Amino acid sequence: MARKRTKTDEAAAPETVVGKPLKLTQFSHGGGCGCKIAPGVLEQILARTAPGVVPKQLLVGIETNDDAAVYQLNAEQALVATTDFFMPIVDDPFDFGCIAATNALSDVYAMGGMPLLALAVVGMPVKQLPLEIIKRILEGGESICTKARIPIAGGHTIDSVEPIYGLVAIGLLHPDNLKRNSGARPGDKLILGKGLGVGFYSAALKKGMLSASSYAAMIASTTQLNTPGRALACLAGVHAMTDVTGFGLLGHLVEICKASGVSAVIDYAALPVLPNALDYAASGCITGASERNWASHGERVTLPRKHFGDVERALLTDPQTSGGLLVACAPEVVTEVLSIFLLEGFDHAAVIGEMSAGKPQVAVVRSESD
Repeated sequence: MARKRTKTDEAAAPETVVGKPLKLTQFSHGGGCGCKIAPGVLEQILARTAPGVVPKQLLVGIETNDDAAVYQLNAEQALVATTDFFMPIVDDPFDFGCIAATNALSDVYAMGGMPLLALAVVGMPVKQLPLEIIKRILEGGESICTKARIPIAGGHTIDSVEPIYGLVAIGLLHPDNLKRNSGARPGDKLILGKGLGVGFYSAALKKGMLSASSYAAMIASTTQLNTPGRALACLAGVHAMTDVTGFGLLGHLVEICKASGVSAVIDYAALPVLPNALDYAASGCITGASERNWASHGERVTLPRKHFGDVERALLTDPQTSGGLLVACAPEVVTEVLSIFLLEGFDHAAVIGEMSAGKPQVAVVRSESD
């Protein structure tokens, strides 16, 4: 059974090797979903990829950059398959395993599915990391899968230069409840399930600036399973869904707009933000992935520099590791959607904008209440 965290597990108390502090993040050039290939580069790679075999049972493939592949088994069941892994975003090995596993399972929930089982993806510098640390990373992942009530039924391990951990996640859903990123409609309201700012936190951690309370907020957010996706999938008024991860809020919203053939408006004042995250950004704790995200999607975004500075832009492009669900739904089900989030412990869930007819682009405005 996976070891449970206790109050003695502190962010400021890393493992030691030969009497010297060992930090997992020192082995990685980037952490969490900030490790992703820049969306603009990824688009060029996929554009040159041959489509291969596409059976009629494949309900979701790579065509709209959705969160997972979906393959219909019969009239009642469809298989959801995805994989996600990355380098450490935190130094505590148990926390790293928890975050990586939560992030991987999120893609199943984002499609409206129920996780069924997982396979571990493990790459570790075995000559540099003590086996006990590697074991604790795996224990963290196991603890999240236990919380999701699924087994880790196998996996694959390699000796690598950087620590890598994640999951292949398999789930099931009813084909009628499949939620893609391509179903948003003009007039839909946009709801975000978690607060933004994980990238700011991770940058502050690497600089030794992250407080204990902010670390606790970071772990609480990144290890919260996006379980509302299962209930939201059953609502006919929910038209599109994805999760906000490495491409930032703007990047994943642009993907919804492109896939759905609509535009969107975001009210910056309505965005939920993790505690003190903007303070860290103002102090220079911004990841390089934020700028890469803007370079990839900025041409589809209207963000008047007169009203929005560098920190505001960074929040919109901040890479979220294990971020929240982004839901496009009919106005009449907004209350029900928010209630589902609240009942499952997502206190940051908020209406952040709406979809409209027009070219696939995003306009950012600021309401008078800010």
